[in-house]
Amino acid sequence: MKKSTFIVSQMDCPSEEQMIRMKLETFDQIKYLDFDIPKRKLEVYHLGGVYEIQSSISELKLGDKFLGSEEAEVPVGENETKQKNVLWWVLGINAGFFLIEMTTGWISSSMGLIADSLDMLADSIVYALSLFAVGGAVSRKKKVAKFSGYFQMFLAAIGFIEVLRRFFMSSETPLFEWMIVISFLALGGNLISLWLINKAKSKEVHMQASAIFTSNDIIVNGGVILAGILVYFLKSKWPDLIIGGIVFTFVMRGAIKILKLAK
Repeated sequence: MKKSTFIVSQMDCPSEEQMIRMKLETFDQIKYLDFDIPKRKLEVYHLGGVYEIQSSISELKLGDKFLGSEEAEVPVGENETKQKNVLWWVLGINAGFFLIEMTTGWISSSMGLIADSLDMLADSIVYALSLFAVGGAVSRKKKVAKFSGYFQMFLAAIGFIEVLRRFFMSSETPLFEWMIVISFLALGGNLISLWLINKAKSKEVHMQASAIFTSNDIIVNGGVILAGILVYFLKSKWPDLIIGGIVFTFVMRGAIKILKLAK
């Protein structure tokens, strides 16, 4: 058994991990993939040569660099049932707050809440892809990724259009109370998710990636809370529109990454 190590400079979230997994899982000689997202490192445990594996990774154009190969044993896997239980909880929390924030966002006329809801949806899609497609055929995974990516892109595009409409046309100032209260609740949900993930003490990449995603969500929640406070003090809609536009950009970027999975 050989272990080939790669540095993938653009691998910074679960989307790139999924892209690489789906690209390599057709190789029968590959027995295990070990990702270290913070260090942008991928270790491939495989039989035979590494040329075809390296070529497939390079096709993704994620800034890969082959460091070398050595003899090694395949690592012992962790308890998948425990990991799946945690991911189901995190998926449920994200999907639930997507519905809550989308509904209250429209009621309160807050683009920040609506954008944050789509960010929650983006996370839910990544978790669902991992859970739904476990053990499934590559073709099914690609269909799920394509549908999810286009749906997310469609929602983000609508969000951008609405932000522009409110920017150039007269619109009411959002209800800052809803922005602050709901974002604090979403922040609590993300903190619980992060606690569950860290409690699992897993070294598996999808669990580490989930922790990174959730940490980013906490920052977004803080941004919406800050926007709500600024709306209150400035009596203006601009802070809400600015944070909404920023988060919609992140959502669109995530949709593009997901669509790459379907190629």
